[in-house]
Amino acid sequence: MNTLTRRTLVAAGALAAALAAAPAFAQAPSGKLVLYTSQPEKDASLTTEAFKKAYPGIEVEIFRSGTTEVMGKLAAEFTAGDPRPDVLLIADAASMQALKKDGRLLPYAEAKVEGFDKETYDADKTYFGSKLITTGIAYNTGAAEKPTSWKDLTKASYKGQISMPSPLYSGAAAIMLGTMVDNADLGWSFYEGLKANDAVAVRGNGAVLKSVASGEKAYGVLVDFMALNAKAKGSPVDFVFPAEGVPAVTEPVAILKTTKNEAAAKAFVDFILSDEGQKLAASMGYVPAKAGIANPEWLPEGTKIELMATNIAKVVETTDADKKRFADMFGN
Repeated sequence: MNTLTRRTLVAAGALAAALAAAPAFAQAPSGKLVLYTSQPEKDASLTTEAFKKAYPGIEVEIFRSGTTEVMGKLAAEFTAGDPRPDVLLIADAASMQALKKDGRLLPYAEAKVEGFDKETYDADKTYFGSKLITTGIAYNTGAAEKPTSWKDLTKASYKGQISMPSPLYSGAAAIMLGTMVDNADLGWSFYEGLKANDAVAVRGNGAVLKSVASGEKAYGVLVDFMALNAKAKGSPVDFVFPAEGVPAVTEPVAILKTTKNEAAAKAFVDFILSDEGQKLAASMGYVPAKAGIANPEWLPEGTKIELMATNIAKVVETTDADKKRFADMFGN
């Protein structure tokens, strides 16, 4: 083979390689992505900015509101036959499970879930937790006892000293209710014990924090970051992750089956689950759902969080009945 022929073949090979690579480049995610989210406004802005930096070819259109309003808007769009979002990033897995049950979510079997606890994502990979917002026990540092277990709250020595968010108003409390009553070691007897101890159900986590920090109540059922952020700022509050484990809200992300840009939607899920996306969640002050990512500053170093198993499908099925029973016990 002469030199000219060899050069011709090499050039032809290089051209073939370039042509083979061209479609992959052309297929890089691009176009418009419509995101519906219940994230706080600042978090939503940080999320979309970081995503667009990672995928500059994608334009993001965002609708942001509370989970109830997001789900209401989406329901109206389903009725009209024109659901607009490609992806959802909303507060609780119960809403995602309801959408899955109605056949509204697109499974993403290839999603990279290595490092994520199986409790944080759907087994059929239709939705994926992005962070952990757990509920444990806050207590005033002047309290006579330091609790270590959920069952401590049912001790006679805690009577009249407990505040908790009502599941009739708090999504995290509703997830907790479904998780607790389905737990063989706790069940409804745990709530009956709280009732016997004159526990007070209030409208939200903020009211619980206020009552514990002021000393009005010595103990409170509360989300982790609110208690530990208050502690870091000098409030007389501390927090424990009970020995039995903690229920968690995971703020899941999912792709709608009706997405108009599947490649961009999958890229968004990839970003949320990536190390970069998880570090972003930590920088916002949340516990990342992925192992190996540094926790936010408010979480004491070396803290091990044991997640309580949640049968989210069962929570969705029983939530109305559970809330009614709770309301009968503690009032509205």
